[in-house]
Amino acid sequence: MTDSVDVLITAGRMPAYAHPGDAGADLHASEAVRLEPGERRTVGTGVAIALPDGYAAFVVPRSGLAFKHGITIVNAPGTIDAGYRGEIKVSVLNTDASEAYEIAEGDRIAQLIVMPVGRARFVAVDRLPGSVRGEGGFGSTGFGLQNTGVDA
Repeated sequence: MTDSVDVLITAGRMPAYAHPGDAGADLHASEAVRLEPGERRTVGTGVAIALPDGYAAFVVPRSGLAFKHGITIVNAPGTIDAGYRGEIKVSVLNTDASEAYEIAEGDRIAQLIVMPVGRARFVAVDRLPGSVRGEGGFGSTGFGLQNTGVDA
């Protein structure tokens, strides 16, 4: 088990973990919104947070909403930096081609994951060191099982 960190909250419904061991705490809509097919809207949560230095929060979709209704987050994950003090708003998208979706005030619309983050020191070099993967990008590892040459 990792240590917990205090995140200060003002207003709105307190984010909460549904189950012990969950990574994401549920965020609730502070307003009712109807999403037509293909429509995106920004939905308030009524929650503002203060994260300690060295932490960030990430707003991610709820898998049940995505699977059952096609509701996702446009900029997933949404990043909340430690210095931000405004309301957390969620930019939701209805990907369903034919059905509208109603978000009621109080509905769980996203999850908030709080994580420690490191600061990178970017170093300019003339050439990058080699690696096994090299410059292989999108799809470079294939779609099926790979033969790694190691017996399982």
